[in-house]
Amino acid sequence: MPALSEYSNVYNTALLILKSKGFRVWLDEPSNLYFAEKNGWDFASDTPCGLLGVVSIYEYKSPKAFTEYWWKESGPDEYGDISRTAPEYTPVWDIPK
Repeated sequence: MPALSEYSNVYNTALLILKSKGFRVWLDEPSNLYFAEKNGWDFASDTPCGLLGVVSIYEYKSPKAFTEYWWKESGPDEYGDISRTAPEYTPVWDIPK
């Protein structure tokens, strides 16, 4: 059991975090997509947690102006090569207090 995973009971927290960061958020019912906007930068996702994720990419990259693929990070193909086995670790909820 992970310490946190994407599930509907986390959605409100994701929306509150986005609002606390100054984003306006809404659900577009025809497309069933969640949107966030701040200073003209707008983002969409299937879920509030995904929306918080793409906003995190924006904050990490901190673009000064819109360009094609402004969000792209250079490096190896982590998505295609992601490990199929978990590393050895002690979950935080299993650490003796």
